[in-house]
Amino acid sequence: MRISGVGHATFAGVLVALGLLGFVHPGYVGVWQGVPKGWPAREALAVVCALVALGSGLALFWRRTAPPAAGALTVWLVLWLLTVKAVSVVAARGAVAAWDGAGETVVLIAAALALFADSAERPNDVRLARAIYALAMIDFGVAHLAYVTFTGALVPAWLPSHAAWVYFTGLAYIAAGAAMLAGVAARLAAALSAVQMGLFTLLVWVPVVARGAAKAEDWSELTISLALAAAGWVIADTYRGASWFLAPRRPLAA
Repeated sequence: MRISGVGHATFAGVLVALGLLGFVHPGYVGVWQGVPKGWPAREALAVVCALVALGSGLALFWRRTAPPAAGALTVWLVLWLLTVKAVSVVAARGAVAAWDGAGETVVLIAAALALFADSAERPNDVRLARAIYALAMIDFGVAHLAYVTFTGALVPAWLPSHAAWVYFTGLAYIAAGAAMLAGVAARLAAALSAVQMGLFTLLVWVPVVARGAAKAEDWSELTISLALAAAGWVIADTYRGASWFLAPRRPLAA
């Protein structure tokens, strides 16, 4: 597979961590949250989610098993989006927070699809992966601006003007998504969006876990944040070899 390196490996590693976390703390953790309590076989589905994350993550580390694993993960995540996340959006009557949760799944879909499309040499699917990732970035930006107080509370205490940082990062997400859709500085936009999610992980959730006595919810949020940053890195890798500022001449660099 041509998409390789730290982004690919980190994405696979985070999936493994999500799977292991699902067994250490039984229930829905990380990206699998949001299943209605009244669903049949709810506990069994949680085990399936842990197995999917663990199995696909391990398979992504090997060249022969990575393509089918990426394809199967893409299908599973799309089904999850259309069922579980869609139910959450409807139940919340279209609230921005529910769309934000769906956006997290969309980012993972984009990364899984990009890995599969590259292995199958399907450039149109790579472009699709970039487009849906870009839409998710716009969704993240809107969520930041809609919940300034809540998001501001996550900004490290040593940083001044918490609200200003929320507005800055929210607008940065929107600008990155728009640039990728327009094909203007798309490589730069994808890279910066991945860096921004990585910094959010490093500055917000790593200190929470590092202080000790972290709850299962804290570990869950850390793995979600890591997964999003790694997925962004995978998407940024699809622009490798393209101009940082001009529209890419090829959908995926060889």
